[in-house]
Amino acid sequence: MGAFETEKTAKDAAVVETQPPSEDFDQPSPLRKIISVASIAAGLQFGWALQLSLLTPYVQLLGIPHKWSSLIWLCGPVSGMIVQPIVGYHSDRCTSRFGRRRPFIAAGAALVAVAVFLIGYAADIGHKMGDKLEQKSPRVRAIGIFAFGFWILDVANNTLQGPCRAFLADLSAGDAKRTRVANGFFSFFMAVGNVLGYAAGSYTNLHKMFPFAMTKACDIYCANLKSCFFLSITLLIIVTVSSLWYVKDKQWSPAVNSGDEKTSSVPFFGEILGAFKVMQRPMWMLLIVTALNWIAWFPFLLFDTDWMGREVYGGDSVGDDRMLKLYNRGVHAGALGLMLQSIVLLFMSLGVEWIGRKVGGAKRLWGIVNFILAIGLAMTVLISKQAEDHRKTAGDFAGPSSGVRAGALSLFAVLGIPLAITFSIPFALASIFSNSSGAGQGLSIGVLNLAIVIPQMIVSLGGGSFDALFGGGNLPVFVVGAIAAAISGVLALTVLPSPPPDAPALKSGAMGFH
Repeated sequence: MGAFETEKTAKDAAVVETQPPSEDFDQPSPLRKIISVASIAAGLQFGWALQLSLLTPYVQLLGIPHKWSSLIWLCGPVSGMIVQPIVGYHSDRCTSRFGRRRPFIAAGAALVAVAVFLIGYAADIGHKMGDKLEQKSPRVRAIGIFAFGFWILDVANNTLQGPCRAFLADLSAGDAKRTRVANGFFSFFMAVGNVLGYAAGSYTNLHKMFPFAMTKACDIYCANLKSCFFLSITLLIIVTVSSLWYVKDKQWSPAVNSGDEKTSSVPFFGEILGAFKVMQRPMWMLLIVTALNWIAWFPFLLFDTDWMGREVYGGDSVGDDRMLKLYNRGVHAGALGLMLQSIVLLFMSLGVEWIGRKVGGAKRLWGIVNFILAIGLAMTVLISKQAEDHRKTAGDFAGPSSGVRAGALSLFAVLGIPLAITFSIPFALASIFSNSSGAGQGLSIGVLNLAIVIPQMIVSLGGGSFDALFGGGNLPVFVVGAIAAAISGVLALTVLPSPPPDAPALKSGAMGFH
C-alpha cells in the first residue's frame, strides 16, 4: 500500500513518450533493443574484471598489507548501499526529456572515465607529490589517490548498473519470460566483458601498445594495469553512446491530481524503510538467499588471484624478488583462470532460460548451482594442500605442478556455471516480484542490491582479520563461503517461492511488495 501503489497510479497516468506514437511502451520492446541496452554490461564488466583480477595485488604492491587490503574493497559495498537505491529511486521519477534511465547511465559512464584516470595514474601522481619509490615503504599518497579513484569508480558502477537493469525491465514491460531473457543477455554481456578484461589482465606485454604508460613510478605491472583501463573506458564509451542513441527511453511527468504530490513528499529513506515494511514473504526470501549467496561469492571474487599467487604458486607480494616474481606469475595465472570462467559464464548465460525449464524452474536451478559453488570453494583447500606438498619436494620456488595448476584453472572454469545464475536469476526475480506490486523497477533493484552489498561489507571488514586469526592466507574465508553457499542452496530449494507463470501481465499483490 501507500507510496508504491501511489507511485504506480501516477506512472500509469502520466507517462509521456519521447518516441514516435508507433512505439508502444506498454508492450515488450524488440529483442534487438534489449540486446543493445544489455551490451552496456560488456563495457561495465571489462573494468570490473580488471578490478577483481589486478587491483588487490596492485594495492599490496603499493604497500598495503594483505590483511588490510580487503578494506580498500569496502568502498564498493558502502557506495552500493547508498548510491544504487538513491539512483534507483530518482531514476524512477526522473522527468528529463531524455527519459528516466538514460541520463543516469550517461553520467555513470562519464564518472568511470574520471575514476579510471585516477586509478591508473595513482602511482605517478603520488610520486609527483612526494612518494618514495622504495619497494618496502608504503606509498601513502599513491594509496590515497588510488582509494579516492576506487570510490569514484564504485559510485560510477552503481550509478550505471542499477538504471541499466531497470531500463531492461522497462523494455520488458512486465513480461516475465522477456524479463528473464533480458537479464540473461545482461549476464551474457557481463561474460563478454569478463573475457576481455581477464584476457587483457593476463597479457603481460599490453603496455607496449601504450609506451607512455610505463614511467619511473609505474613499473611493468602498473603500466599493464593502466593500459587495460585505457581499453576498458574506450569500450564502455562506444557501447554506451551507441545504445543510448539507438534505444529511446520514456519520459515520466508528474500528472495533476494523480497523487504524485503525496508520493514526492515521502522522504527517500522513509520509502526504503516503507519498502521493507510492506515486503511480502517471496521478496524477503529472495533477499535472504541473495545475501547468503554473496557471503559465499565475495571472498573468492576478492581474493581469487591472490589465492593463486600465495597458496597455489607459493609467492608473496611483499617478499624478495624471487617470491614477488612467483606471486606475479600466480596472479597472471589467476587472470587466465578468470578468463576461462568467463567463457563458461558466457555460454551458460545463453542457456539459463532453457536449463531452468529442464530442471523445474528458476529457483531449483539457483539451488542446484549454489551446491556447485559450495563444492568449488571447498576444493580450494585440497588444491592448496596439494600445491604445498609439491613445494616440499620440488623446492619453494618451483611453483605448482602441472596437475595442480590444471586443477586450479578447472576450478575457475566450473565456477562460471553458478556465476551465470548469480548474475541473472536474482535480478529477474526481483523485477518479476516488483511488477506484481507496482514498485518502481529502480527502487526494487536498489533494495535487492542491499542484500548484495551488506554481505560484501561484512567480508571487507572482517575477511582479512578472520584469515589472520588462522595464520593468514585466504582459505579460512573460502571455507566460510562454502558453508554459506550450501545454506543458500538449501533455502533456494525449500523456502524461496517460485515466480509466477509467464504472462505479459502479473496479478497485483501476488508477491513481492504490497
